[in-house]
Amino acid sequence: MLALNRVFDKLYVMSKASPATSSLPPAALQALKKLGENLAIARIRRKESQRVWAARLGVSVPTLIRTERGDPSVGVGIFATALWLMGRVQGLSEIADPETDRGALELDVRTATRRRAIRSPASIEARLGRKR
Repeated sequence: MLALNRVFDKLYVMSKASPATSSLPPAALQALKKLGENLAIARIRRKESQRVWAARLGVSVPTLIRTERGDPSVGVGIFATALWLMGRVQGLSEIADPETDRGALELDVRTATRRRAIRSPASIEARLGRKR
């Protein structure tokens, strides 16, 4: 009976597919695919085998293959570690930098423009403490 238990020492359980990964926008899927391709090219240019690179990442070879395909179910930590191995992890923190968030900036400008349009010249004069 003890010998049977040893067979099951390593039990691998696949995680369930997240609904979020099955409903990604096409542009996001394409960006992940391109990132995966770029990571594969970086590995090949460094003349690293998949087995060695996977070991350096701390993942299995099948997970490395999924990473290099841009599979959205691969954890962001694995992508971050791959970028770190390439010496490119600093770019990760700049992806969602608020200073370069054009959508939020445009919203701020629209909100400010609307607020300015609501104020009448009389209210502006009153705020400045001037009398007409």
